[in-house]
Amino acid sequence: MNFKPQDLANAGIGSISLLANATFDGVERLAALNLSAGRAFIEASVANFNTLLGATDVQSFIELQQKLAAPTLEKGMEYSRNVIAITSETKDKIAKELETQVTAANANVSGMVEKALASAPAGSEVAVAAVKSAIKTANEAYEGLNKAAKQAVEVAEANVAAATKATMKAAEVAVPKASAKKAA
Repeated sequence: MNFKPQDLANAGIGSISLLANATFDGVERLAALNLSAGRAFIEASVANFNTLLGATDVQSFIELQQKLAAPTLEKGMEYSRNVIAITSETKDKIAKELETQVTAANANVSGMVEKALASAPAGSEVAVAAVKSAIKTANEAYEGLNKAAKQAVEVAEANVAAATKATMKAAEVAVPKASAKKAA
């Protein structure tokens, strides 16, 4: 195995380019989502304001407000879901590239260490075993951290999904209750 510093530099540049592109793609998608959401919010606000101006009394004004609240809440929740999807996809792209790079780096380092250790002088078995043990421990630590990070992301995504569901359920319950109170 021939190791050339230029190969390492090229791999690093390629990785940085891929990571930068993934990040910029995510930022670009978030910016487009924000512009679209901002435009939709302004248009809906103007339409809702005009609708509310058509109210003839306080009771009809309150009914119109409640009628307009549910779609606004739904749009907000949809926006949140889109933000989560974009950030999750970007995170997955970056994590996949980092995992690929770490795996390749581990293979390169292991190969170089094996080659160096193979030519170690006689009587250095203890040192060879210590180096192999250190590499194994480092790899296990990385895998443990990677697993913990993935679990943390899964928990966070599950919490956001649960909060979204609970909010939508609460909104659906609140609107009919308010309408029932007015009817009574």
